[in-house]
Amino acid sequence: MKTSFYNYIQQLQDRITSTLEELDGKAKFQEDLWSRPEGGGGRTRVIENGAIFEKGGVNISAVHGPLPESMQAYFKVQESQFYACGISLVLHPQNPLVPTVHANFRYFELYDLQHQLQDQWFGGGLDLTPYYLFDEDVQHFHRVCKAACDPHDPLFYSTYKKRCDSYFWNSHRQEARGVGGLFFDYLRPTDSITAAQRYGFTTAVGDAFLEAYAPLVQKRKDQKFTDHQRHWQEIRRGRYVEFNLIHDKGTLFGLKTNGRIESILMSLPPKVQWVYDHHPQDGSEEARLIEVLKNPKDWI
Repeated sequence: MKTSFYNYIQQLQDRITSTLEELDGKAKFQEDLWSRPEGGGGRTRVIENGAIFEKGGVNISAVHGPLPESMQAYFKVQESQFYACGISLVLHPQNPLVPTVHANFRYFELYDLQHQLQDQWFGGGLDLTPYYLFDEDVQHFHRVCKAACDPHDPLFYSTYKKRCDSYFWNSHRQEARGVGGLFFDYLRPTDSITAAQRYGFTTAVGDAFLEAYAPLVQKRKDQKFTDHQRHWQEIRRGRYVEFNLIHDKGTLFGLKTNGRIESILMSLPPKVQWVYDHHPQDGSEEARLIEVLKNPKDWI
């Protein structure tokens, strides 16, 4: 299973980066191969200063070795070995009318000290963070998410949409990071669901990423924007940074397992503002966004 999934994320990385380069038309992804002393490594691809993408990364990794004590406590296990592989991406467009997007798809195995498999699970999802709301764009994103889920279980979309709203929640701000999508974790084989079926669902959602996001980029990339809209984008990017550094479990796992810092923190946008006690003007498009972020809604 781990070989199959790692092969899949290698191919998915290739598909996504080639499509994004074609969309951008200017910048190319820079590739870094890295290794981890304890075991494993990864392939980081970063795009910067493009015609569309101000900064973005599409990374894959496969790491293994002794599970750190801090993660033993987190998983409530004794001394163990682990294997984890996944793909993680974040894209920050320059135009504030084009949304930021994040996606992650991962597989984890846990072993005893004799290297006997004790546990295995899949996780992942994708979510959208617009700076200005275009309802039809968000609806498209969610429709593609639902279409990826429905063949596997008619309850998956509603279940994992709610989990996404709950997970990407800046509790210290009492608002969502964005307008959601899907989030699932700890998808284990059961008596009725095989590991192969879990693999099939996770890869189906991974395959849906470009269909969900690329049309939104194509639609909005050439629209004119103002300095005011750019200023608002940089303020909202600050909220994105806050979530990733305070709440995100993937960032925490990477830091506690001696992951590559540049790859972990590539999710952070290049230009950000923190304006003291900032509130958008009542009745503005910025205020409409905040209202939705404070009260996540059903988009389809």
